[in-house]
Amino acid sequence: MMTRPFLKIDLSTYMDRFVSLSLTTLMLFLLAACDGSQLPSKSGENAVKGIYSASLSQNGKLSIIGSITHGGSLWTTRNNERRFDWNHNKGEPTNIIASGFSPDGLFAMTADHQTMVLWDTTTGEAVTFWTAPNEVLSIELTPSGNYALLGLGDYTAVLFDVKRGGIQRTFYHQDRVRSVALSVNGKLAVSGSEDRTAKLWDMASGKEIFSWDHKEEVVTVAIAPNGKKALTVAKYDKAVIWSTTTGKALGNLALSASAIKRGQTFTSARFSDDGRLLLTGNSNRLVQLWDTRSFKQLASWTVPKRDLWRPTSASIVAVSFSIKQDVYYAIASNGFTHQLKR
Repeated sequence: MMTRPFLKIDLSTYMDRFVSLSLTTLMLFLLAACDGSQLPSKSGENAVKGIYSASLSQNGKLSIIGSITHGGSLWTTRNNERRFDWNHNKGEPTNIIASGFSPDGLFAMTADHQTMVLWDTTTGEAVTFWTAPNEVLSIELTPSGNYALLGLGDYTAVLFDVKRGGIQRTFYHQDRVRSVALSVNGKLAVSGSEDRTAKLWDMASGKEIFSWDHKEEVVTVAIAPNGKKALTVAKYDKAVIWSTTTGKALGNLALSASAIKRGQTFTSARFSDDGRLLLTGNSNRLVQLWDTRSFKQLASWTVPKRDLWRPTSASIVAVSFSIKQDVYYAIASNGFTHQLKR
């Protein structure tokens, strides 16, 4: 009878692995304890070698992953299940550099360097396919996926008619538009540019309402679903919450001077439905929950490295509230989705 080697147990190897696992767990606990942050309650791998981009639906149920090795895909966050492969050419992985969901989560858009595809999240089928007007850096969809606000590399943000094609409005900057955000009703938009400004726009008229200056390039913007507050974040500079009614700063999020000097910044952000809370992710694996009235941090989590023993970190590329109270989601650039509990 043939023996089955995989049933043989090498006790020394088992102990080495046990010790290694124990040390890893201990180190993660100690690292989190040092800055007062918590660890994720659950984590799931989406990509073996990291991701180009990712996005989360408004309710946190779905995510789009732009994997370095496997292309685009739609996932559920609750059980970390891949539902559909979303590549622009059949049988060929696509480098998804930007993506976004409609507020209702029924539609999603993915973009590579040349094309954009609108998808039905229920069936997984492609709805429309368009040539990208320029390098797409950021995507926000209006309800029902009828229009897409695109941050582009040609110094503009544009409102693109997704169903029929064509640019409906153009919003101008003096450098690349790194980040865009839309209110849920699609009436207000914020754009953040490498020209060191963020702008609030009236989407109906196309007119600029306010322009907010920073000392360095604006890398992240967000707007509350009700459109009353906006966040603008610049690298090597401050992160500010603004009133979209008055255009005045309501306050700054706390980021240490040393972190700002090192270039650490908020790489993703999302307001709660009522605008009273703000969830942010930074360039060094940290997720924070803020009160937007007191500007105090309410909770924080540090997500683990892919390899604890290597000097590599990970940016938080997408964050979301969930339908459950005190449960949140974050996607890191090293290819993991994390569930966070307060």
